[in-house]
Amino acid sequence: MDEAEERRLLVQGDGDHEPLLLPSQDASVYTGDGSVDIKGRPAARRTTGNWRACFFILGTECCERLAYYGIANNLVTYLKIKLHQGNLEAARNVTTWQGTCYLTALIGAILADSYWGKYWTIAVFSSVYFIGLAVLTLSASLPALQPPSCFGSVCPESSLLQNGTFFLGLYMIALGTGGIKPCVSSFGADQFDDSDPTERVKQGSFFNWFYFCINIGALVAGTVIVWIQDNSGWGIGFAVPTVFMALAIASFFSASNMYRYQKPGGSPVTRVCQVVVAAFRKINT
Repeated sequence: MDEAEERRLLVQGDGDHEPLLLPSQDASVYTGDGSVDIKGRPAARRTTGNWRACFFILGTECCERLAYYGIANNLVTYLKIKLHQGNLEAARNVTTWQGTCYLTALIGAILADSYWGKYWTIAVFSSVYFIGLAVLTLSASLPALQPPSCFGSVCPESSLLQNGTFFLGLYMIALGTGGIKPCVSSFGADQFDDSDPTERVKQGSFFNWFYFCINIGALVAGTVIVWIQDNSGWGIGFAVPTVFMALAIASFFSASNMYRYQKPGGSPVTRVCQVVVAAFRKINT
């Protein structure tokens, strides 16, 4: 009996004998960083994490970035042409929205670190993201949700309903993309065991591929999606990013059984806020 077969019998047993070692006694079977599988059990090295799971995360990021830049790149043009906003108003609305996309990352980070964990934070905010894209697509597709076309130099203003529907979808996208922004890359990093030197090397490679996927999504959005919006209409131009966001969600959920999960451990932001509140209370007393 060779060494590998002897090890298998010690850990798994065979038809006539119980295993001589419990799985927890075999350190090489499980990750050493405390990660668990979807059922809360210690994560097995061979069946969870690593590149088998990261391919789906990279696909998610590529599709999500395509969806985001597919909306962001041509947004000023849409506001000017379809909602009849001036240059200053359109630029102000877009920069305010983009700033919100980054500010909402704080919400996602706190929820992921303290309460939900990265997986469920991505799941919830991706769903919000998709709904926002769907609302935006409806806003660009239904005539009732768009102001009448300009007559010469006279451009009717968009109504409260038309503006409200558009900006509801737009800021749902801001909440969604911000919510997942701090989670996707770190969740991908969680798929590699920090206690394993070999997996640490792969983790570094993962970040290179992650950045590559971001740029692929941005490149396609800045060329193909912009061309569709300019030549085939805004309805289909917003529908395509919506479809890609649906693909991002499908890619993410399809590997749920393969992922390694880190349990929420508390956010530094939460602790800082608690210290500040305690300090103010002490001052007041």
